[in-house]
Amino acid sequence: MDPKRLILFVIFSFSILMLWEAWQRDHTPQPVPQSQQAQLPQSAADPAVPQPASGTPAAVQETGFSLPKGQRIRVKTDLIQAEIDTTGADLRRLELLKHRDSDDVKKNFVLLDDSKLPTVYVAQSGLIGNGLPSHISVFTASANDFALQPGQDKLEVRLSWTDAQGVQADKIYTFHRGSYAVDLRYEIHNGGATALTPSVYYQIVHDSESAKGSMMMPTFTGAAYYTDADKFKKVSFDDMKKNNLSKSAGDGWIALVQHYFVGAWIPKEGVAREYYTKHLSDTIYSMGSVSSLGSVAPGAQVTTDARFFAGPQEQKHLKAVAPGLEYVVDYGWLTVIASPLFWVLSMIQKLVQNWGVAIILLTVLIKLAFYPLSAKSYKSMAQMRELAPRLQRLKEQFGDDRQKMHQAMMELYKTEKINPMGGCLPILVQIPVFISLYWVLLGSVEMRHAPFALWIHDLSAVDPYYVLPILMGITMIIQTRLNPTPPDPIQAKVMTIMPVVFSVFFFFFPAGLVLYWLVNNVLSIAQQWNINRTIGQATATKKKAR
Repeated sequence: MDPKRLILFVIFSFSILMLWEAWQRDHTPQPVPQSQQAQLPQSAADPAVPQPASGTPAAVQETGFSLPKGQRIRVKTDLIQAEIDTTGADLRRLELLKHRDSDDVKKNFVLLDDSKLPTVYVAQSGLIGNGLPSHISVFTASANDFALQPGQDKLEVRLSWTDAQGVQADKIYTFHRGSYAVDLRYEIHNGGATALTPSVYYQIVHDSESAKGSMMMPTFTGAAYYTDADKFKKVSFDDMKKNNLSKSAGDGWIALVQHYFVGAWIPKEGVAREYYTKHLSDTIYSMGSVSSLGSVAPGAQVTTDARFFAGPQEQKHLKAVAPGLEYVVDYGWLTVIASPLFWVLSMIQKLVQNWGVAIILLTVLIKLAFYPLSAKSYKSMAQMRELAPRLQRLKEQFGDDRQKMHQAMMELYKTEKINPMGGCLPILVQIPVFISLYWVLLGSVEMRHAPFALWIHDLSAVDPYYVLPILMGITMIIQTRLNPTPPDPIQAKVMTIMPVVFSVFFFFFPAGLVLYWLVNNVLSIAQQWNINRTIGQATATKKKAR
């Protein structure tokens, strides 16, 4: 087999495979762990409020979806601008001040939002049992605007609820400077005459239609959870529609994952909880965690803590928030290779302060690391190129007698001491590294709106003038011409067309990814040309000696 044909075939196949894998991540049902789930009776006074059947945690139940609105409490830090609604005291809107909108770079990116139904993304929490406040109860706050002041490291926002029996529940949000993580504390004071047996739940509500990516570059948007026992697991919206997740655990978190960003509830460590998902309406789903808080005697008080992270999938932030949260940056089955590659890429970026230049330098380093393997492969292809005229003569000599032609070819390879498969193994060894780098460049939020040079202002977006894809197509054609022409005319035509067809895919790929392939191709052409020249000179010398 001609190694060049193998290279292009493998590259083309892996491109289709990667697109297919990305599509499957968003559409193929995955196994959803199920456990016996308690059916919770609904409150006659308010059927939308979940009620516990006992003191043990059970998944939050809904009879439909509604999102009543009250007054808005605005909170601003150095990284985010949030809005908390007095109905439920829930996070309804979250604007990321350091990240631009996908369509309009003059605006900030809005991650959480409840203003564009049927698309919705909000973070809710509430208490279950004894008439305690849920995400539809009305809270009060001391002010409508809060801002983190210069020199201030954290900002506390307290919202309160009381009932006629003297029971008080406070929700206290604590925002931190330089962090996308928000701490949430519940303080429940039982001023009534009977004991309370509350449970607390934290949930994310999201629709199934938004943040899906493009047709050519589909990305996963759906639920995910992590426990020390099960590690990182995804749950698609199709999975949620078919079965409600019910997973008991004593650690971990549950999240809504989308391309570049994540929202995650991290309950207090060591507290028993049940992770759940729920199909609320046609396109609205919830995913969350619920835990029992035990019994609260009259006159007593109980507190419970959790953390909510909502922000970009930046490794430096994720690892600091919760164990395993860094896995939401999903590099697929090659994570073991992709993670070190991203680390090297980020180290280079710190030195050069340009992600595009970092991509170029990392590509050069990878090329140098694989130089011996590449040289062996290109040497084999160069030798095959020199044999091409003699192989063509064999074809003309034996005509349609393929058996005799094959025997003659094997004899020629043996005489010239050439292994026609000698260039294949070195290429196959390198493929996992190049595919890993593909996922790194595709999945890293650091590339989003990162400029390179000239007209490339966003390495995560398509080249607006398609210069890089066109250059990449040209380099692929040059590579094809540097390699031996297949003796079969049909194969020769396929090899001529395949680079053009393959390069069309890159018209829809992010500029950073195309830049990587372009640089890799240019380096490959230089190496291949040099080896072809060396082998050609050696062959010419050998002919003269004869």
